[in-house]
Amino acid sequence: MDMARPYWDMKHEPILNSLEIRQIQLVKLKAILARLNAHAPFYQRAFQESGLNPEKLSGFREFKDKVPLFTADLLKRLLGEYDHDYMAVLDQLLPIKLEQIDLLAGTIGGSGLHALYPLTRQDIDGTLGETLVRGSWRAGIRSHDRILYCFPLSLAIEGVPSLIGLQKLGATIIPVGNDVQLQRILQIQAIFRGTVFFAYPTLAERLVDEAPALMGKSVRELGFKAVICGGEPGVGIPRVKSKLEDAFGCPVFDVGAGLGFSCRHKTYQGMHWLSEDLCYYELVDPDTKEPIPLKDGAVGEAVLTVLEGSGMLLFRHSFGDIHKVFTEPCPCGQTGFRFKMLGRTDNILKVRGIMVYPDDIKRVIQQFTPRITGNLRIILEEKPPRVVSPLKIRLEPATGLKGERQGNLEKEIIAAMKREIKIEPQIIWLKPGSLKAKQTPADIFEKAYKE
Repeated sequence: MDMARPYWDMKHEPILNSLEIRQIQLVKLKAILARLNAHAPFYQRAFQESGLNPEKLSGFREFKDKVPLFTADLLKRLLGEYDHDYMAVLDQLLPIKLEQIDLLAGTIGGSGLHALYPLTRQDIDGTLGETLVRGSWRAGIRSHDRILYCFPLSLAIEGVPSLIGLQKLGATIIPVGNDVQLQRILQIQAIFRGTVFFAYPTLAERLVDEAPALMGKSVRELGFKAVICGGEPGVGIPRVKSKLEDAFGCPVFDVGAGLGFSCRHKTYQGMHWLSEDLCYYELVDPDTKEPIPLKDGAVGEAVLTVLEGSGMLLFRHSFGDIHKVFTEPCPCGQTGFRFKMLGRTDNILKVRGIMVYPDDIKRVIQQFTPRITGNLRIILEEKPPRVVSPLKIRLEPATGLKGERQGNLEKEIIAAMKREIKIEPQIIWLKPGSLKAKQTPADIFEKAYKE
């Protein structure tokens, strides 16, 4: 094996985002449509109702016209029909028998399972793992490396399923998880001397901030050659990327939001979509669900169709993520169109007709640290997406920043908001430490209206 080759898969990666890859996708799409039509009752009914004949599929346009989007609302409807029996619903959706599933993963929230991933070994190795290995190879990770794996070892798709899939790279994996104390992570690293660190960006930041006190030296001395982050916004925020790369002394990569993996370019270019031969990607309008052409700069709701899935059957599946795509060649020189995660369909805000995403607001705010703490709350006076203008944002100044200096900073923030996302918010200042530092997508909002 040529360890210096540019891509893990020298057959498919060189032709990503090309007419040739479209032909491969269409052949695979017809095959999986036929499997669903033969073995998955839900899709048998759906195809019959829409008049889709898998053997006579004319192309992607007909596919989009005749195959329904699979959304959270559709999952809820199916669960209602089957008395909230997830396994009964899977039996309707999958072209395999339930006993053929090798691993079950998912995302659990207060109201139940938000996302469900029934996986066979083919799914783990051939789609999920293949994508991680392709991205890891581009990041310079090889079979002689040791991976300190600090994603959650639980139901999360980035946990055990991804860990197993990553094994095909041949590197040594050290399964630490993320529910241990930082001191424990540092102890394990001291023993096994991992060369690559996989973790949520918030965990990586905590390690940067607290390692000096815990071990008397900086994270740069831990010896990592690469840091791989995912599962939440972070590396796409310039301040976070710069902080982590400066502290660890190595490149930091972004992974996830589908089958994406960022490149080594100094400036964040989004994530390259690495698996067009394995998963068909499309954009739809968040409101009308009509297809949006995949052109440079297009923005829409990402929809995924796994082309070789047996259990992990994401079929015109939307998780509600809003992406911006870039089809022009990346300055890093590597193949694959790119995308940036902008937000979710359930947290889009409309301010005087302008679509605003919380991640964009956070990205602008983060530019002003350390003069502010970086913690924020967006005040909603009406049920979203409509926002009563001006959009109100609570912020914390850094300790000691008062008076004229704080006033000038406020003007800078408002000017940056107007320049970058076309809104002029109202800033409401709080005392430092008033807001919780770790923010989930839900608790960034402060609801000032009655449900």
